[in-house]
Amino acid sequence: MFAAYAARIDRDHPLNGLELGERPAPEARPGWTTVDVRAASLNHHDLWSLRGVGLTADKLPMILGCDAAGTDQDGNEVVLHSVIGQTGYGVGPKEGRSILTEKYQGTFAERVTVPEWNVLRKPKELSFEEAACLPTAWLTAYRMLFTNAGVRPGDSVLVQGAGGGVATAAIVLGKAAGLRVYATSRDEAKRRRAVELGAVDAFEPGARLPQRVDAVIETVGAATWSHSVKSLKPGGTLVISGATSGSDPVSAELTRIFFLELKVVGSTMGSKDELEDLLSFCAATGVRPVIDEVLPLDRAREGFEKMASGELFGKIVLTAGS
Repeated sequence: MFAAYAARIDRDHPLNGLELGERPAPEARPGWTTVDVRAASLNHHDLWSLRGVGLTADKLPMILGCDAAGTDQDGNEVVLHSVIGQTGYGVGPKEGRSILTEKYQGTFAERVTVPEWNVLRKPKELSFEEAACLPTAWLTAYRMLFTNAGVRPGDSVLVQGAGGGVATAAIVLGKAAGLRVYATSRDEAKRRRAVELGAVDAFEPGARLPQRVDAVIETVGAATWSHSVKSLKPGGTLVISGATSGSDPVSAELTRIFFLELKVVGSTMGSKDELEDLLSFCAATGVRPVIDEVLPLDRAREGFEKMASGELFGKIVLTAGS
C-alpha cells in the first residue's frame, strides 16, 4: 500500500528522512482492527519523529501520522484516538503511554491497524477531513483549556503563536465556550485571521495586553515564555504543551511565579473520553477545525515542507482512498 514514512533519522534536516512509496499492508492481530484511511492530518509530532524525537532508529521504517478518520471493517465511519497504551487502554495495563507512531505504524497510508479500544464513531456532522484534525492538535487544545486551565465562560485567555494547529484550535474552542480570547503572532496576516476566528484582538509577541488574563495557552516555548508569565493575573494558570521555539527561556520568571502564586501546568494530548466530548462539542455547536490545505497522500512532502516553514494557518490534511 502507498504510504508516507520515515526511512531515516536526520536531526538537522528532518525532511531528508521522509519517503513516499509502497509499504506492507498491516497484518491482523488479536484485539486490533484495520481502518481504511480516508483522511489524516499532519502534526509537528511528525516532524519531531523525523528528527528522532520519540522515534528510534530500530523502529524504522515507520509510517508517520497519528490522526485519521476513515471506515472500519464493518463500514462504520470512525475517528482514531492516537494515544496507545495508557493504563487499561488499547493494549492493556502493562504498556506505557505513547503516541501511535512512536511504536506502531501510523496513518499516512491507505490503511492502519489500531487497538479496537482506540476507535470512536465519527459524528455524521463532520467530514472525514474535519474529523481527522481533532485527535491530536484539537484534543490537545481542548484539554489545555477545559481540563488543565479550568477556564469558565467569561474568563480571559491568551493564545500564543496564532497559526499553529493547537493555537487555532484554542482560539475557536475558546470563542465557542464564551471566553475572552487574545492571541499573538509575528505575522500580521495571521493576527487578522485570529480575530476573524474569534479572538477579541491579536498582538505582536511581547506586546502589552489590555488586561491580564486568567490563563495562557503556550505552545511556542522559549520565545514567548516571559510574556506568557507576565500576562497572567495573580493566581492565573499557564498551560504548556509544546516548545517549538526551544525549551530554555532566557528567564524562568520564578520570582513572579511564586510571588503571584501562578500555576504552570504541563499538558499532553488528551483522553479518549475527552476526544469523545470534543467530537460531540463540534457536532452540536457547528465548530469546525481550521484547515489550511487538503492534499492527496502522494503530495505529502508539500504538506511537510509547509508545516516546517511555519507558513500555514490551521491544519494540513492528507487524503487517501475514495
